Parts: sequence; structure tokens; C-alpha cells
Amino acid sequence: MLAVKKVLLLAIAASSASAFAFSPRASVNSAAKTLSVPAVTQFPAKTSSSTSMALSATGGAAAVAEEESGANLGETLKVGSYFALWYLFNIGYNIYNKQALNALAFPWTIATIQMATGILYFAPLWALGLRKAPKLSMADLKTLLPIALCHTGVHVGAVIALGAGAVSFAHIVKASEPVVTCAANAALLGEVLPMKVYATLLPIIGGVAIASMKELSFTFLALAAAMLSNVSSSLRGVLSKKTMSGKQIGENLDAQNLYAVLTAMSTVLLIPMMLAVEGTAFLPAFKAAVAAGSFTNKSLSTLLLLSGATYYLYNEVAFLALGKVNPVTHAVGNTIKRVVIIVASVVAFKTPMSTGSIIGSSIAIFGTLLYSLAMNSVKK
Repeated sequence: MLAVKKVLLLAIAASSASAFAFSPRASVNSAAKTLSVPAVTQFPAKTSSSTSMALSATGGAAAVAEEESGANLGETLKVGSYFALWYLFNIGYNIYNKQALNALAFPWTIATIQMATGILYFAPLWALGLRKAPKLSMADLKTLLPIALCHTGVHVGAVIALGAGAVSFAHIVKASEPVVTCAANAALLGEVLPMKVYATLLPIIGGVAIASMKELSFTFLALAAAMLSNVSSSLRGVLSKKTMSGKQIGENLDAQNLYAVLTAMSTVLLIPMMLAVEGTAFLPAFKAAVAAGSFTNKSLSTLLLLSGATYYLYNEVAFLALGKVNPVTHAVGNTIKRVVIIVASVVAFKTPMSTGSIIGSSIAIFGTLLYSLAMNSVKK
């Protein structure tokens, strides 16, 4: 219960930070404080006007420098907190998600619950005016529908992979997403990248292959589901470029609101899919898990809600972190995050990893970092 309370408190903290970051009034006030210059000090009449100007200018510059130094420190602490919460929520999600899947082998239903939980986060922000609600027409929703379908595939594929195999293995396969992205961009957008970018794909492919061959908990379902997530993620990016690049869609549709809208649309899409694949068997299974004595109704419901809350919050905080740092820093941070998740899952679930799996995953993750850095250099 202590761990649950800590996660809930951190969720509240993230919500507050997010609400502040997206509040127009807060942004304006913050900018005003940063740009404001202290009033010129009144000097005695005997002091010459030139001396007065020099003294006031010096004092003003010192005050501004001191204020800027304080602002930089505050900004550094804010960015650091975003990264810390990003890692924490991501680790929390992977652990809560795996625990929920171990208790209830219904990945489609659990994925739907997790997706729907995000609505409980952003809907109050819109209702209370802490974030401007997007305004979309039916034409806008039709434009976003293919992207929402891909968004659904990203999440469902990941949840199935995490349920079918070890968390560490799922994330090793997920590290191969750049390979799929390059193939999708070339096939659908005709995008040809420099050879140095394609060269970074070799360690990714080789590392994932080594890790898969040496993975002690390898299953074809986990591999296929993780690749489904990768393909869906790559197609989501391609479709976003094709349908949204240079096009105004609705009002107030910034990155955070776009993610919220896709979450709501994916929830609507997932419900019939869930019923078609798993029906309503989840409810008897839930009661059976409680009857077995491993959980109470409250503890199992809390576990499911926490998996959904941490899923949405880690994505929300990732947007905040991305908006505050340059692409290289974000790429390095994302690479370290994947390593931290793998290590945390191995420790939490005592999942054995062979030497070959460790070597393969290290090569793949390092290749992912090289790819991110190479892509960043191409974009400059």
C-alpha cells in the first residue's frame, strides 16, 4: 500500500506540473517574470545624470543576471523532474502491467482498460480549463482515424508482447523499431537517408537477433506482438507526416491534446475489438482471481487502474521532457530509459537473462542510440 500511495502522489505531482506547463496564464506570467527588469534606483540629486545612468545600468544588469541564473536553475530542476517522473512512471507501468497480465491473461481487455484510464486524466483538465480543449470537426476525426488505428496497434501489440514473454525481451525487440521506420518511410514516403543512418541499423538487427536466439523466455507470440507494435508505431509516424504535415486540423490540437484525442479514439476502437477477441470472459476470471485469495476486489482493481494511470502519465511526461531538451539529449535519455526498464524488470520479476541475451540487448540498444544521433545530424 505504501508503494501505491507513493505512485499516486507522484501522479498528482505530474498532473500539477502538466497543468502548469499548459496553462496559458501560467506561461505568460512566467515569461513576464523572466523578462522583467527591476525599477531604476533613485539616487541623490547631487549625483550627475551620467553617473546615475551608469549606476542604474550596472545595478539593473546585475539584477537581471541574478534573476536569469535563478531561472536557469529552476528550469534545470524542472527538466530533471520531468525525466525522473518519465523513468518512474515507465518502470511503474511495466511492472504493474506485467503483474496484471500474470493475474489475468486477457491482454485485449487490459489494454482497453489502460487506454480508457487516460480519459480520467485529460478530461478533467479540459473541463476545468487547465488545458484548452481541442475543437474538431467530423472531417478532422476522419483524418485522425488511420493514425488512431495505428496508435491502437502500438499499445495492443506491446501489451500482448509483455504478457506472452519477459518484459526485458519485449523491450529488446521494441529497440528494433528504427529498422521498421526506415523501411516504412522508404516504401510510403520515398524517403532515402544517408548511408551512415542505414549503417546504424546493422547493430540493431544483429543485437536483436542475438538476443532472440539466446533469450531463455523466448516465444514467437511475444516476438510477433512486439513487431506488430513496432510496425504500428512506424506507420503512425508515416501517416502523421502524410496527413498532418502543413495542415491545420481543428483548434487547440497541440502535441499533448493530439495524444489525448488519439487515446479517446483508440478507446472507442478497442472496445469492439476486445469483445470480439475475448468477449466478457474477463469478469469471471476477475472473480476467480479474487476467490483464489491472491487479490481482493480492491487490490486487483487498483492494480489495473495503476497500470492505466502510469501508462498515460509516462507518455504525458515524455512530451514535457521532449519539449524542454534538444533531440540528442532526448535520444540519450530514451536509450537510458530502456536500459533502466530492462534492469528493473529483471530485478522485479527475477527474470533470468543469458549472457548472449545481455550482449545482444546491449548491442541493439547501443545501435538505437547511434540511429537517433545519426538522424539528428541529418535533420540539422
